[in-house]
Amino acid sequence: MKKLLLAFLVSLAMTTAHADEGMWTLYNLPNAIYNQMQMEGYQLPYDKLYQADDAIMKAVVNFSGYCSGVVVSPEGLVFTNHHCGFESIRSHSTVEHDYMLDGFYAKSYDEELPNENMFVSFMVEQKDVTEQVLANGFERKTKIQQQIVLDSLERVWQDDVRKNDSTLRVEIKPFYEGNRYFATTYRDFRDLRLVFAIPKSMGKFGGETDNWMWPRQTCDFSVFRIYAAPNTNGPAKYSKDNVPYHPQHWARVSDEGYKEGSFSMTMGYPGSTSRYLSSFGIQERYVQNAIRAQVRGVKQEVMKRHMDASEAVRIKYDSKYAQSSNYWKNSLGMNKCIDSINLIGQKQQFEEQIRRWQDSTGMFKDQLDFPRLKHLYAKRLKTSKAIMYFNETFRRTDELSVRAQYVHNGAQPVGHGKRQHINIKDNSETWDFDTDREILGTLLTNYREKMTDKDYLPDFYKTIDNRFGGDCKKYADYLYTRSKLMKKGKRLYPNKKSFLKDPGVQFGLELTEIIANMRNEYMDVSDSISTQERYLCAAKLRMEEDMPHYSDANFTMRLSYGQVKEYRLRNWHSGYRTTAPSMVEKMKRGDSIEDYKVQPEMIDLMQQAGNMPLCFLTTNDITGGNSGSPMFDGQNRLIGLAFDGNWDSLSSDIFFDSQLARCIGVDIRYVLFMMDKWGHADRLLEEIRNTNPKN
Repeated sequence: MKKLLLAFLVSLAMTTAHADEGMWTLYNLPNAIYNQMQMEGYQLPYDKLYQADDAIMKAVVNFSGYCSGVVVSPEGLVFTNHHCGFESIRSHSTVEHDYMLDGFYAKSYDEELPNENMFVSFMVEQKDVTEQVLANGFERKTKIQQQIVLDSLERVWQDDVRKNDSTLRVEIKPFYEGNRYFATTYRDFRDLRLVFAIPKSMGKFGGETDNWMWPRQTCDFSVFRIYAAPNTNGPAKYSKDNVPYHPQHWARVSDEGYKEGSFSMTMGYPGSTSRYLSSFGIQERYVQNAIRAQVRGVKQEVMKRHMDASEAVRIKYDSKYAQSSNYWKNSLGMNKCIDSINLIGQKQQFEEQIRRWQDSTGMFKDQLDFPRLKHLYAKRLKTSKAIMYFNETFRRTDELSVRAQYVHNGAQPVGHGKRQHINIKDNSETWDFDTDREILGTLLTNYREKMTDKDYLPDFYKTIDNRFGGDCKKYADYLYTRSKLMKKGKRLYPNKKSFLKDPGVQFGLELTEIIANMRNEYMDVSDSISTQERYLCAAKLRMEEDMPHYSDANFTMRLSYGQVKEYRLRNWHSGYRTTAPSMVEKMKRGDSIEDYKVQPEMIDLMQQAGNMPLCFLTTNDITGGNSGSPMFDGQNRLIGLAFDGNWDSLSSDIFFDSQLARCIGVDIRYVLFMMDKWGHADRLLEEIRNTNPKN
């Protein structure tokens, strides 16, 4: 079977491409796709994408493992989205110096602000290593066993490349539902400094009111700089002696703009799509989306109330709230789209087509079993729902739950013998006692109400009933006030009897036990589901072997191409761009809609901007992780930064609708205007405009 799969997978990628659909790997870009790009307006040879010294991929970065970015100067300046830099801006903000509210501009290198745990990664090389990975019965192993094999291969190959360059890192990931494996080599730079951020009123203009909506006027950008070792121009940990990085190549910023029908290309790191997913998998996803939206809605109500009451709390929770609400709204929108286009029904029709193909050809008759796949998903549904409720309630929602699970999963005690202890890092600048305490109490109540299967209730609910009369908020108060986990400077000694007597530690243990049981149930069928989904994907490819295909997104570098283009809903035309007057109209409604409220100077700026373009629509295929992705014209010139999609495209992670799906970008001319007229960032503008990339 392995040889059969390899025979037809060698030169093709996985999901059928329609119109401008596709997140394409660059090293093996199909000729048919490159030819289509040329027909739509790409004007350069292929090696300017991937192979040449000035290939544009060398200017594109993975931004801190969750976004994308682009290098725009010979001194290592990086553009990304404002919301990608949001946590950095928040972490440097205080009530006295609120960079989120007021913005930030470093007028010299010395004023540029370092950021702990932030980085950028440059892709150096990518290659197919499927044959090496699938050797020795890899496909017969469990997912856990397979991951052990991949980790081992990564270490071996990384040691090999580091013989010539110690700054490189190798990562192996599955593509095409695990039918193929690619090894990607990266170079990571971990000294990344904040250089410029506009006020949140502009960087998040429209807020949740406009999130995933069109028209948009959001100036969603921030600016960072990569720093390198002074003698090698290579990666180095933060040091005051580090110097700006001199990249091999950087993107040229265009001031020529675009028109409707102009070519547009994004390049970045899309996070995750599931476009091969079976109809049964989509049904499970639909249920999970509903759970995520419900729980996050409850949590966000508490957060918002506390944020509105205190500027200090708002600063601490702005980033948390934005992250939570983004996928709260995404989940609602995705389910709406699944219903509106009858996506499950469409998938069922396609699966029937594959069944007929199986019957007529005999291909995959012994591997792909639709009744079995349906049974497996039905068997997993109860546990899948429980895990979703658990994760949305107890994972990264409040500080106590994080710490309570950390001491049982990942904490490394220091010291020896009975004096071994766990120190809890003081991160009080990132959370608020009263806000977090109410969040936990509210979510505990919600979890009990929604989790009707008692097998998935942790044992501490018995404590809530017996000691606190069933009042979850009183129990949360008890944990926050009595547990050493929440007391600054306290040590926890895991070798002492007092360890498990701490109520927070016991709370964490019971959470750890219940989620372990859930995961064991989940994994009992998940390996079989993955195998069936892999066969479904392979069958689709074989059935459509004359067509170019691409792999689902997995946070590796991808190219998507398309055009600047509006979309239509019945008699409504979206238009392909917005201009300054449309923003002024929204600003005038700031007294009644908080998300449109800005400083008076911003209204003046926009009134002086004439008909300056702000944001625009393209048919580029994007998803989460593409935030901050550069948008290039047909000559690899930067015309914008991708930052969102439209409401009618929210099923795109599982189905791309070429008629409705649109990428929303912030026009690079809008970015430069704000750097100039608001920030007076002359030194940065000169750095960007008065240099040309290597040719």
